[in-house]
Amino acid sequence: MDSGESGAEVMLRKPDAVRSSVRDGYLVSDHERAFFATGGRRIHLAAGEQLFAEGDTGRTMYVIESGQVELVFGDDMFCKQLGANGFFGELGLLIGDHLRSASAHAVSDCQLLEMDHAGFQSMLQRDPTCVAGFLHRAIMRVVDNEQSLMHSLRRRNRDLQTALDSLREATDRLTRTQELTRTDDLTGLSNRRGFVAMIEQRRKLGSLAGCGLLIIDCDAFKEVNDCHGHIAGDRVLQSVAHVLRTVSGSVEVTARLGGDEFCVLACLEDPDDLERMAEYLVSTASALWEMHGEPPLICRLSIGGCLIDPERDWQSWYASADAALYRVKGRGGNGFEVAAMDDETLPPGIGRVQAEAAT
Repeated sequence: MDSGESGAEVMLRKPDAVRSSVRDGYLVSDHERAFFATGGRRIHLAAGEQLFAEGDTGRTMYVIESGQVELVFGDDMFCKQLGANGFFGELGLLIGDHLRSASAHAVSDCQLLEMDHAGFQSMLQRDPTCVAGFLHRAIMRVVDNEQSLMHSLRRRNRDLQTALDSLREATDRLTRTQELTRTDDLTGLSNRRGFVAMIEQRRKLGSLAGCGLLIIDCDAFKEVNDCHGHIAGDRVLQSVAHVLRTVSGSVEVTARLGGDEFCVLACLEDPDDLERMAEYLVSTASALWEMHGEPPLICRLSIGGCLIDPERDWQSWYASADAALYRVKGRGGNGFEVAAMDDETLPPGIGRVQAEAAT
């Protein structure tokens, strides 16, 4: 920061901000101004006229004889105004070829004293005590202005951090809300919306090849609700979800589509693994059903499945698996069937079938 361009209090730039008057320590005395006049040259600026821009190379400093000058720092972040006896740009004079850290323009008609290196050296030889006093005050102002800038930047950083924290919290809330809208409250599995969204995500990633779909339906679930009430029915659905989780790893997605209908998207190393998975689910549910009395803790299951063709859409896979499911239902349930790849072109009942006899 060219702290020599700091003839008034530094403040954050705000619309219609009221700027403070310059402090005495930021001014040259009348005696000093007269002394500077002996080594400098007078220039005139009309109101609104720019003296230099931010980033310009500076080799001179300025003392204001009359009028007001405004300094505007990077991105309009800080500004300050200087009046009569204010000075700025001294780092350009002392360092030479110093990049201006602010732009300067006249707020009103101004008369300035412009001092270059040769003129300043002449003043130093004629009255080193006066020049030394000025330099001491200028250095103190450099320190003061740097501290003011650091304080303002820290405040800005705190405000920015607060805004980022609020944004992060809002993002977390939105993520949690999205998760809730895609999760089945009763079982904790994905719901239909979440399941379809995950399928679309996998489609975009190209990770649907080698996958299979199972549609699972609870046998005689309506009887459980009618005979034992909805609490017992809810417990059955939660038990089915628990069984599905035993086959659901990092490469499977399980969901409750609605009512007593569930589904599993499985990534398979071998196409026959889909039948083995369906057989495991049917036999596990049947064994648990036989172990428990009334009210039942689980229902037997009917399962229809199909291997996924990534070129077809979700509705097409669902239709193939659902058709296989209803063929199992037609045979009494408590079994499974995995439809052939071209199931849509085959008569009902044709496909790879393994079904347990209903009891």
